[in-house]
Amino acid sequence: MHTGRRYSLFQTLRWGQKYIFLFLVFDSIPVVLYYLYKWSWLAIPWEPIGVIGIAVAFYLGFKNNASYERLWEARKIWGGIVNTSRSITVAIRDFVSNDMSRNPQSSERLQAIRTTMVHRHVAWLHALTIQLRKLKNWEHKAGADHLFRDKAGMTHHNKKFEALKAYLSEEEYEYIMTKGNQSSHLLSLQSKHLADLEADGILEHFRRLQLQTLITELYTLQGKSERIKNYPFPRQYATVNYFFAVLFIFLLPFGMLSAFIESEVGCLIWMAIPFSVMGSWVFWTMEMIGDYSENPFEGLYNDVPITTMARGIEIDIRQMLDETDLPKPVQSIEGWPISM
Repeated sequence: MHTGRRYSLFQTLRWGQKYIFLFLVFDSIPVVLYYLYKWSWLAIPWEPIGVIGIAVAFYLGFKNNASYERLWEARKIWGGIVNTSRSITVAIRDFVSNDMSRNPQSSERLQAIRTTMVHRHVAWLHALTIQLRKLKNWEHKAGADHLFRDKAGMTHHNKKFEALKAYLSEEEYEYIMTKGNQSSHLLSLQSKHLADLEADGILEHFRRLQLQTLITELYTLQGKSERIKNYPFPRQYATVNYFFAVLFIFLLPFGMLSAFIESEVGCLIWMAIPFSVMGSWVFWTMEMIGDYSENPFEGLYNDVPITTMARGIEIDIRQMLDETDLPKPVQSIEGWPISM
């Protein structure tokens, strides 16, 4: 996610620079053929092209709206993860005590239980981010996208799960790595631990139920994240929108040619080229914005910054246990105000 005031004009132009070059080459052809070879039939009246342009603009607006909804929903889901993580940490800290225990424990033993459960929750956060970064078939895989992921450390590979060893026992780590959905089974371990604590008389029944409710909420938030990740923006809408935008961009220079040949100043016909390029760039940039916003967990610059958020949550909740050996916040990518 870009964290500056806005993308600069240079960054925006660079994002679509190869397309701008293609537009410049293609949009020059009708003008050159008309001016040098007198191919007057290339000038298409602007009215029918304008009708297509209006339809494409409406469709682009619909797609960008839907893409923004997916992006914003993902951000709200992770806002819920922030709040629920704080809630479950405070509950663990205050409920795992001797206040209502049938089997009082030493303060060191109680603190060890709290630390184990909170660290397991941190492992869940990081496991979920790793899983959400795994690329799907419909997500962006161009060379430049892979280069950005490598630079930002967002390229998915299973070795990243080794970072969870710092938060789990060896037995727990080996257990979750035999499963297909590591984060889901980490929550399962939390639930089992609560049942064991109640059976041992350490955790009172109603307190256990309250903690179980928070685990259920975490399952819900994880499921919502996975729904956005695993179910793409409907391909029929994305496909038709793409073809309509390409059709309009193809016709645009012929309509611009028709508009500028009506001028009494003959050399103004060459202005059809820059105006065609600008029009094509505007419509294509709108298409790209929607295209890159529909996948908020793919590890690129317009993502929801779940890695940064997970680290922030970790620092916050571990401080609730008065831990001091904490990781540093995730820094923006060098030279770019972008959080991942």
